[in-house]
Amino acid sequence: MLGSPVAHSLSPVLHAAAYQALGLAGWAYEAIECDEARLPGLLDSLGPEWAGLSLTMPLKRAVIPLLDQAEQLVSHVGAANTVVFGPAGRAGYNTDVPGMITALAEAGVSAAPDSVLVLGAGATACSALAALRGLGVPRVTVAVRSQASAGQLLQVAGRVGVQVRLAEFGTAGGAAGPGGTEGAADTGAEAGRWQLLISTVPAGAADQYAALIDGGDLTAATVLDVVYHPWPTRLAQAAGRAGAAVAGGLELLLHQAARQVELMTGRDAPVAAMRQAGQAALADR
Repeated sequence: MLGSPVAHSLSPVLHAAAYQALGLAGWAYEAIECDEARLPGLLDSLGPEWAGLSLTMPLKRAVIPLLDQAEQLVSHVGAANTVVFGPAGRAGYNTDVPGMITALAEAGVSAAPDSVLVLGAGATACSALAALRGLGVPRVTVAVRSQASAGQLLQVAGRVGVQVRLAEFGTAGGAAGPGGTEGAADTGAEAGRWQLLISTVPAGAADQYAALIDGGDLTAATVLDVVYHPWPTRLAQAAGRAGAAVAGGLELLLHQAARQVELMTGRDAPVAAMRQAGQAALADR
């Protein structure tokens, strides 16, 4: 796994559990500190024994010009978190999107919800838009701190075919965001009622929304918080108290890693073994 920083990552635990369960004794997976400047040289230095790479920030966008080919999803989202080495060279994939779709399905979201609020406008929010479009969602409200931070997200929205309405971060999502809005409001948005809320912001950044839920100013039938440590977050706790279905970042990380294992090994991922290993590792932190 490449990225900066990566020491905290749970991915090595998940992949190692997969290799053990599959009986792949000669396989190894490690976290390697690598920034954008070092990425080209590191890729060029890898020998034929390498099956593939996982990438986290800040490399998901930086790797794209270094690929020989990429699935269409990479172009749509503008991010590749997986590189597989083969006869045709470096092939790029995005497993964050299918991973999020699976995590949402496990939380009971298998069809298009009528109203969706996404918190944040970074790379994970971009993947969320693609995942939501995959579920058939035509429009999404995104809470941002400033319109300037939403440029990349709006470009991704256009490529995947989702209408985005910007809202002010820290509100229930009904008010127009800084700089105005795009698209029509979601059903129930003005009253702060959402079928699905996805938080893509770091730990602690969504605490305002926990307070809104506790105060009855915002409701959501299902909440996905991409944070996996520390868990549960204040947002997850508040959502649980309010009776919402809650999914955490471990499920998202698990399912994107499972797809990576399948791409790199050609075998079905042992999801149960990977989940158990991830849960045990988090319990020790």
